Amino acid sequence: MEIISILPALTPAFPLIACGLIFFFSKYPNIRESFSVGAAIACAIVNFVIAGGVYQGNTYRFVLCKLTDTLEFAFRADAAGALFAVVSSFLYVAVAFYAIGYMRGHHEKDQTGFYAFFAMCICSAQGIAYAGNLLTFFVFFEMLTIATWPLVFHERNDEAKFSGRKYLIYTLIPGQVFLAGIVVVYMMSNTLDFTAGGFMNSHMGSVVQLGVLFFMLIAAGAIKAGMMPFHGWLPSAMIAPTPVSALLHAVAVVKAGVFCVIRIVGYVYGTELLKEIGVCQILQWFAGATIILASIIALSQDNLKRRLAFSTVGQLSYIILGCCILNETGYVGSLYHIVAHALMKITLFMCAGAIIVTTHKTDVSQMHGIGKQMPITIGCFTIASLGIIGLPGTVGFISKWNLTLGALEQGNHAYIVILLISALLGLMYLMPVTYGAFFTKDISGDYTEFKEADLRMLIPICATTVLSVLLGIAPNIFVHLYSLAKMAASAIS
Repeated sequence: MEIISILPALTPAFPLIACGLIFFFSKYPNIRESFSVGAAIACAIVNFVIAGGVYQGNTYRFVLCKLTDTLEFAFRADAAGALFAVVSSFLYVAVAFYAIGYMRGHHEKDQTGFYAFFAMCICSAQGIAYAGNLLTFFVFFEMLTIATWPLVFHERNDEAKFSGRKYLIYTLIPGQVFLAGIVVVYMMSNTLDFTAGGFMNSHMGSVVQLGVLFFMLIAAGAIKAGMMPFHGWLPSAMIAPTPVSALLHAVAVVKAGVFCVIRIVGYVYGTELLKEIGVCQILQWFAGATIILASIIALSQDNLKRRLAFSTVGQLSYIILGCCILNETGYVGSLYHIVAHALMKITLFMCAGAIIVTTHKTDVSQMHGIGKQMPITIGCFTIASLGIIGLPGTVGFISKWNLTLGALEQGNHAYIVILLISALLGLMYLMPVTYGAFFTKDISGDYTEFKEADLRMLIPICATTVLSVLLGIAPNIFVHLYSLAKMAASAIS
């Protein structure tokens, strides 16, 4: 049942209001940061309410304004949107607390700007989750690009400025192609409203025309998701503070990219049309190549954040690969991997940030013996790493199991081989961090004076780690995220 409700519009509104208040109270750090945390908690509470209603079979719709008889700026909460919104808002709470400990402990400059633009990013992510049509989606999608830019060049040095420019070039240009594609879709169909199963059909154009239009729409999302060979902006963005890295890789930007792909595949084109024109096979092989190549490159990265960045490039293509399999099981794996990767990768980046603040070490080769001084941090890093690999009992296993089953149903054994090789490579680039930290002697003597990370960082790290295990054992615990993934997959397959 569709319910007219303002609830989907409230979740982007809370961080938007917080952004203004953060600037207004810039001279009062405690008040400023309380607005960041308060908006995160309010956003999460509303999303939990929405998710509960969607799980019961409802959808929520709110029209902010009507532009034409067939075009609205509208919000709509369905199963896929609720899943993405719940994950991003919950992790917003975790990072909001974590950022206080990191930004103060690292003595970062311009903290007011950081918190304000951070809030704008979450506003954009929530708007993307609940966008009712392509127009609303595009507005928030581009807002996210602009809001993230000041965070990428937060350090204001030459390297940060270069990374900021690179980020804009990689994301703004395909964004304009996306807009052109949206205009063409509207001219063809006279609607932009997301529809489960898609609203495009083969009578609207030739196979070539529909194929070119598909890639016009999909390019912006694939590039934001770091698909090779258009991934260059993502490792460069690691110059930003670690909470920004966590935001980029787990909460907002890259997840908005893969969510864009899911919306285009499942809610604009639809399974049947994509099978007819065959374009998803091309996207599948790009995703498969990205998974393997990114994992291989990660092996050679000594800087921990860059190693995790290339891990993200590969892991996000799991989501794209899953939805392009074009069956219900693949969709379930794709949607649930949004949950799995978000939890695991935000844990890994928060651990990396805690190490940086506590020890001022950034490279894996510098972390021998660190586990004796920071056992909880490294322990959480290890659990999240095992989840990335797909160990049973972790949330990563649930999503990868469904992706594997989806590939089996399609009869594509090559994708199963890709997933297995990726898991092995993940073991090779993540486990050495744990081994060096716990089982290698600290011959430098650097870690005799350090203790565990600040509690403001450690508590969010432990919370996301525990949740990664709980959702691996009971995927529907709390807000039925696995069921929401199955509901969405059933509707679009």
